[in-house]
Amino acid sequence: MKTFFLIIAIAFFGVQGCTQNVPKSSKLERKTTNTNYNPLTPEEAAVILNKGTERAFTGKYTDFSGKGTYVCKQCDAPLYRSSDKFKSDCGWPSFDDEIPGAVKRIPDADGMRTEIVCANCGAHLGHVFLGEGLTAKDTRHCVNSISLNFIPAGSPKTAADTAIFAGGCFWGVEYYMHKAPGVISTEVGYIGGRGEKPTYQQVCSHKSGYAEAVRIIFDPKKTSYENVAKLFFEIHDPTQINRQGPDIGDQYRSAVFYLNMEQKSTAEKLVGILRTKGYDVATVIVPATKFWKAEEYHQQYYEKENGTPYCHRYEKKF
Repeated sequence: MKTFFLIIAIAFFGVQGCTQNVPKSSKLERKTTNTNYNPLTPEEAAVILNKGTERAFTGKYTDFSGKGTYVCKQCDAPLYRSSDKFKSDCGWPSFDDEIPGAVKRIPDADGMRTEIVCANCGAHLGHVFLGEGLTAKDTRHCVNSISLNFIPAGSPKTAADTAIFAGGCFWGVEYYMHKAPGVISTEVGYIGGRGEKPTYQQVCSHKSGYAEAVRIIFDPKKTSYENVAKLFFEIHDPTQINRQGPDIGDQYRSAVFYLNMEQKSTAEKLVGILRTKGYDVATVIVPATKFWKAEEYHQQYYEKENGTPYCHRYEKKF
């Protein structure tokens, strides 16, 4: 009997699992009315909508090692790269990082664990655990296979792309970008400065050189970098230098931080178009450096505060 309880204790406290057991699925109903989402089987709904879990060591991706991208079963949003997957022997797929902005963390009501959900549609994925020392990042996203689909590397179904822009207070830029068609997720942060792990106070001191910026993850099947860049130029005044409306300082400069030469070419083309229309564009186009995610209270600020931007507005320019 003592051996039995010891095994149970190790299973619970040693390597913690994703969630509680899957509830009976025969009476489950979808909790969403979004018809654009993929249809779910009762077993998938039990996990994705009702926060259950599949049994340990039964998921199709637990010991899977293919190269590619893991996407949300419900909405197809890219969530994890195969390069961030590792073997943890916990019984579920494990990742020590996510695609930026793709996964949202929500503390469990009991205060014991932290749930992870798809930032785009809210689908339950599993739980995240810190401090286990399993990888250098010291993070384990414990994810149900049933919450995922997999897109092999090189597949024509390209998973996601990224854009980074700075155009004044990052609250306002994110407000408009987050609502744009084809955008999967957004997060605000700092880029283009000196030193590591900048804080909001350091950026506001005008000594770090960092700009307030927004990193956008978008679905290239539904939109394009050019469309996202056009919106960027249409939601702020690109003729202003080191300011945007009442916000003054180098952290509010207008900048495109390109991730490849194609993005650079697109941004230069759009600036050229604007100049032919009479806009004296001051936006700088520079290669992206490391993007540092801003403090949590800055993320989705206007959504949290139920407000609207005070120095950004949409103006059609193209």
